[in-house]
Amino acid sequence: MVDEFQVEHLALLLEATGRAHHQAYIETDGFDPEWPIWYADDLQENLAVALGREITKSEIIYSLVFLSKEQPVAAPDAWWPDFYARYFLEHYD
Repeated sequence: MVDEFQVEHLALLLEATGRAHHQAYIETDGFDPEWPIWYADDLQENLAVALGREITKSEIIYSLVFLSKEQPVAAPDAWWPDFYARYFLEHYD
């Protein structure tokens, strides 16, 4: 079972990364088709600490791409950082 405190902590980390990416997007004034790579670079160290294990950028990128397609179908009304956090905690514990 996933610890709700861990979900909240990781969801806030994901949300902060989303805000930072949004700032980068505004500054570049362009579409970012490589957003999962940017997120993985930003998240890798903190995500490893939150999960209590090393996680590769490839694992993060794969998960982010999967989740970007899965969340609108599986949980369209869910707050995306919460949905993503639960996935990471359930699959990379």
